[in-house]
Amino acid sequence: MHLLNHTIEFPPISQASKEGILAIGGDLCPERLMLAYKSGIFPWFDKEEPLIWWSPDPRFVLFPEQLKVSKSMKQVLRNSDFEITINKDFESVINECSRIKRDGQAGTWITKSMTEAYIKLHELGYAKSVEVWLDHQLVGGLYGIDVNNGVFCGESMFSLVSNASKVGFITFIQNSNYKLIDCQVYTSHLESLGAQDISREEFLEYLI
Repeated sequence: MHLLNHTIEFPPISQASKEGILAIGGDLCPERLMLAYKSGIFPWFDKEEPLIWWSPDPRFVLFPEQLKVSKSMKQVLRNSDFEITINKDFESVINECSRIKRDGQAGTWITKSMTEAYIKLHELGYAKSVEVWLDHQLVGGLYGIDVNNGVFCGESMFSLVSNASKVGFITFIQNSNYKLIDCQVYTSHLESLGAQDISREEFLEYLI
């Protein structure tokens, strides 16, 4: 296991464990985070754990042209009263993502240090948020990192009412020009929208 220090660098991706763990330690400064995303690496750790950096193989991704929108969801998109905005309230979105209860998780990986780091990335223009509003209340959203090469690395989403995050995600994809959405690891929710596994080698080619 590679232990990071103050130097902003990562070991070769090929050194990742079978589970996808590449390194531990380091920090969440903007320079290290952006180097990570541009190298196919992301941080993911619980509050009680050290900072853990991942590069799983396979990688779970969505090709925008393969986005699946069910008949029922198309009806929701046509008839809903949701309002979708971009980068209107990043801080509220990431805070809501940190609070939402998820199946199989006792706590959250979006710690205070993670929240502060991604708010900084947002201020620098790298992190984006999608907000979903209903009656002027924030009811859903998502956030992630724009690598500035056609790849958007999704980090987390939340819904306080039915279909809110799906509507936000679908609307965002349909109105963007990304060549690839990095979903990182498998979820049935994203699989239903068309996400699939590809090899880490293939994924890295999209980051070049």
